[in-house]
Amino acid sequence: MKKVLISLFLFASICAFGQQLGCEQYSVFDKKSSPDIGIVITSPDAETVWNAMRLATYAQGQGDQVVLFLLAKGLDGFQSKDPAYDLETLKDAFVSNGGQIIACATCAQQRGTEEIGMCTIASMADLYQIINRSKKVVSF
Repeated sequence: MKKVLISLFLFASICAFGQQLGCEQYSVFDKKSSPDIGIVITSPDAETVWNAMRLATYAQGQGDQVVLFLLAKGLDGFQSKDPAYDLETLKDAFVSNGGQIIACATCAQQRGTEEIGMCTIASMADLYQIINRSKKVVSF
């Protein structure tokens, strides 16, 4: 929660005052990081997000570094409270094992939600870095 609030504050400050540095250049992704798997979630479907999270936690169990990026309707699916899919347990396991979840700030803003549990709010610069630096990228 604290990390999300700090990220939101930094993002808002840069967007409001950083005329030379546009929001699209703002990035929280560690450019020295080279994830084994980058997972991009765009589906609003809880079952699809559940399967993406299952893959992410399994890959971590195999020793892979995994990063998730939530884009567009993927934010809706990630926040699903469908009782058939226990997303909260998978999210907790993923983050506690060192996984990073990044959400598109523009997509969150369009949905009127600046707080997405367990996520760092970021920009397209982060998605670019994830795609560019990951050994493999999977989209759900």
